[in-house]
Amino acid sequence: MIVVTGATGRTGRAAAEALLAKGEKVRVIGRDAKKMAPFVELGAKSFVGNVVDVASMTEAFSGASAVYLVLPEDISQQDLRAHQERVSDCYAAAITNAKVRFVVSLSSIGAQHAKNTGPIVGLHNLEQKLIRIAGLNVLHLRAAYFMENLFMSVEPLRSMGTLPGGLQGGVQIPWIATKDIGGYAAIRLAARDFSGSSIQELQGQRDISMNEAASIVGHSIGMPNLAYAQVPSMTLGQGLVTMGLPKKTAELIIEMWDGANAGLIVPQEARSAKNTTPTTLESFVTEVFAPAYLKSDRSS
Repeated sequence: MIVVTGATGRTGRAAAEALLAKGEKVRVIGRDAKKMAPFVELGAKSFVGNVVDVASMTEAFSGASAVYLVLPEDISQQDLRAHQERVSDCYAAAITNAKVRFVVSLSSIGAQHAKNTGPIVGLHNLEQKLIRIAGLNVLHLRAAYFMENLFMSVEPLRSMGTLPGGLQGGVQIPWIATKDIGGYAAIRLAARDFSGSSIQELQGQRDISMNEAASIVGHSIGMPNLAYAQVPSMTLGQGLVTMGLPKKTAELIIEMWDGANAGLIVPQEARSAKNTTPTTLESFVTEVFAPAYLKSDRSS
């Protein structure tokens, strides 16, 4: 039995679907049974659990040959960092209690740092907590910048006519589609071919600057001259709060972008066939982002 946390999220969904397609026995964990129903139809077992309740997660992980751990992306939390710590504490205790031997955890490029990287610090701390569990074989997937982060720019793009963000426009960074992360996690969960504590970076198909990303997006949504605009941190933070994010969460996101601009969130591995994934930003924008953007544009 392979257990997948965050199964209704982006990488968890992709991992669960890939495992079920391989014929693996899968238990999906989530907060809403209705949202997990499609997995049950495909043959999975579902478990409605609370990620900050040790007894609940211990039961969820019971009998698992491997577990995929994902910290929830709950940016509505009034104190996101404190929530991350509660979840990772719970995960570590439950993994220990259930005597799980193999874990694949979703982490991030930049997770080697213990400070100044916003929410990535929570992933650093999760890595450290799992490393300390005696006898656990854990693979930390340090993934690149999510292509899906473009969806945060939909409303500002529509109102401003530019693609705004906190990153420097000309600096190339690795971008990855979350389906590629989930697909890779499924392969390693099924193989269980790792021992001790190890790290695997996932760097996406290639490095792309925000300026180039704006051009790619613009050509797909009928705005061929679309430009990228780096927004000052203070202005960006105020904008995030206006969009509804709690102040502390907005501050963490700004800290992450500032950390990236300071060179803290960069790959530690040279690009290779092993850490390169297939989905291009062009195909993601054409197949996923542009249809959603244009649909919302027509309905507004």
